[in-house]
Amino acid sequence: MTIENRAFVTELRIHPVKGLRGGLHRTADIEHWGLAGDRRWMVVDAAGRFLSQREHNTMALVEARNTATGITLTTPGMEGMIIPFPAPETETFDVVVWRDTVRAVPAGAAADAWISAALGLCCRLVYLADTAGRKIDPAYSSAGQTVNFADGFPVLLTSMTSLADLNTRLAVPIPIGRFRPNIVVSGAVPWAEDCWRRIRIGDVLFRVVKPCDRCIVTTIDPETGQRPDKTEPLRTLATFRRDQRGGVMFGQNLIPENTGRIAAEDRVVVLEHGPPNVMLMSVGQEDIV
Repeated sequence: MTIENRAFVTELRIHPVKGLRGGLHRTADIEHWGLAGDRRWMVVDAAGRFLSQREHNTMALVEARNTATGITLTTPGMEGMIIPFPAPETETFDVVVWRDTVRAVPAGAAADAWISAALGLCCRLVYLADTAGRKIDPAYSSAGQTVNFADGFPVLLTSMTSLADLNTRLAVPIPIGRFRPNIVVSGAVPWAEDCWRRIRIGDVLFRVVKPCDRCIVTTIDPETGQRPDKTEPLRTLATFRRDQRGGVMFGQNLIPENTGRIAAEDRVVVLEHGPPNVMLMSVGQEDIV
C-alpha cells in the first residue's frame, strides 16, 4: 500500500447556513446536491442577494445547527433562536447566489428580525426547499446535476497534510476551519489530492472535478470573526499554489455520483488518478501584491 492510499476521513463539517458557523459530525449523509443539511439556508439582503463573510466578518460568530424540524441559531450576547422549516405552501421568491437566480422560501419575520439583530444589518433568512433549482456549472457537470447554496459545487474536500505543509510556510499556523470544508482527510502525502480524479468513501463515489479557488474568507479567524492578518494565508499560498488565471488554490471540489452515508475514519479509496489539476505558476514573494 502506498502512503497516498492510506488517506482516511478525519473530520466531517456541515454548515447549515451559508456563511455562518457550522459544526463537526461523525457521520454525514451524502445527497446528490451535497451533504444532507449543508448550506440549505442562506442570509440575503433586501434585494435577495446572498451575504457572505467576505463583506460581513461577524457572520463567523453566528452558529447554526440542524435539528429534526429546522435549525437553531446562536451567537454571543443573544438568546438563541429556533427556526422551523417553512411550511410547504409558503410562497417562494427569487434569490441570487453569484450568477445564479433560484427560488427560495422565506424563513419568516421572526427569523429575519433575529438574524438582522445578530449581524447588525437588515437582512432575511431563506431556505432552499427545491434543490433541483440550482444547476452546477455545465463545464464540470452532467445534465441535471445540482448544488445547494454552496459557492459552486456540492462537496469541498481538504487535506490535513496539505495544511501542515502550508503551515510550515506561515509565521502563524492556521486551522483547517479557515477553509470551510465538508470532508477533511489525513494520511495522504501533501497535495496528493491534486491528482485524484475519482474516489470512494464508504459506499459513496465522488468525482474530483476542480481545485477550489480561495478568497479573503480564509483570512478571517472563525473563532473571533476578526482578520488578524489581512493577507494570510492567501499571500503565502500565492507563492506556490497560484494558477495561470491568478487564482489561489486549496482543496478540491467534488460531485457525488451516488448517495449514501460516510463517516469519520472511513478510508479514502482513490479509484482514478490524473496529472495535477492545478496548473501552478512559479512566483516569488516579490510578485505578490
